[in-house]
Amino acid sequence: MLLTGIPAADAAAVVSLEGDRPDSETLVRLEHWDRRLSASGEFQPSRGLILDACRSGRSVVHIWRHTHDVRPAYTARQDIDWAACTPVLLEGKPRWALYVAGNFRRPASELSDSTTHDLREDVKFLELTAGIFAAVQRIRALERRETVLSRFLSPVILESIAGENPDEILSPRETEVTVIFSDLRGFSLETERWSDNLLKLLARVGDALGVMTRHILDNGGVIGDFQGDAAMGFWGWPIEQDDRIASAAKAALGMRREFESRANSTSEEHATFRVGIGIATGRAVAGKIGTADHAKVSVFGPVVNLASRLEGMTKLLHAPVLLDEATARLVRETVPSEVARVRRLASVRPYGMDASLVVSELVPPYHEFPLLNETHLRCCDEAVEAFIAGDWNTAYDLLRRMPSEDRGTDFLMVHIAQHNRTPPDDWDGAVRLAVK
Repeated sequence: MLLTGIPAADAAAVVSLEGDRPDSETLVRLEHWDRRLSASGEFQPSRGLILDACRSGRSVVHIWRHTHDVRPAYTARQDIDWAACTPVLLEGKPRWALYVAGNFRRPASELSDSTTHDLREDVKFLELTAGIFAAVQRIRALERRETVLSRFLSPVILESIAGENPDEILSPRETEVTVIFSDLRGFSLETERWSDNLLKLLARVGDALGVMTRHILDNGGVIGDFQGDAAMGFWGWPIEQDDRIASAAKAALGMRREFESRANSTSEEHATFRVGIGIATGRAVAGKIGTADHAKVSVFGPVVNLASRLEGMTKLLHAPVLLDEATARLVRETVPSEVARVRRLASVRPYGMDASLVVSELVPPYHEFPLLNETHLRCCDEAVEAFIAGDWNTAYDLLRRMPSEDRGTDFLMVHIAQHNRTPPDDWDGAVRLAVK
């Protein structure tokens, strides 16, 4: 393009620079060069001319007027009478430069002060090309950034922040978020079974994690982290989401539905994995978190730990999806029963924590899960209230009204039975958990 647009040029090159401030130590790399057929030999641009142009941030033109100059400003090149360099500024810094050089094809004695003026139109074309080059580089950078962001942000969020400054959008800030933590069940057993084919196991785990992340992204969430066979996502950042509770509920129930369907599959690869899910709501810092060398989009705060703790309790309470009190209240207030339902399961004091927590289960709508009707859900709520108040006989009687197939009541019924339906003298309304 440069050789076509600048007839006086015999050679053209694209060079890149490492570092933010060009100096004598800056590495100048020749990325691409070309010469006309009439020219021969390898093209070697003037490093000094390139650095001067990049330091000044403007085009620099040099003419080697006399072949007998003892100390020319830049090293003369054979068969080259003039050279011009234009820096390509990206984010205000010279990352690239365009370089052209040519021969006047007339004796040096015939060159005059107007020779530089003769090159003015050629330099304008060089600067125009540099502008186009910079625009293309910015577009490519945005495409790469969007590709990276699309792994963590849903299409709805990507569309809403299109055109915004990514650094501002991704900067950490404190906000109200709803966090989901999902973990594979049966992973340890599968590790033993597939110990002689770990690559196959890795592919299966990757496929299962893909189910989790797909439901998070499809429901407008952000992928916050991966921890082995677990995935964490959240809602409420980088934009406020009025429907974040409903979105988190849909994502969780979608995961439950798909893993249960796979568990009933005849395929051995899908039949053993299940999922445990914890959801918590609260204040946290969300954004690009990490060090200068390694950062990721994530969320930080006690609410993340709480979601992880809830996920860990799913095994103990025999419930696929558990909620903290804030999330359960918001589901009751804002999510239609046709989307999700809630029932209380227990009041516990998690290991290592001083505060007690009323844990609830996120239940699919009745048309998907007819085992539990609204009367059953009210029985659970009333049973937990009686349990907290120390009226364990009433709590036990209420729990006995639940369907025998329902495993969610096992924890309280067993605990009450083990204590002969009598709370201890120091009863404070919560069961202290011995392990995480």
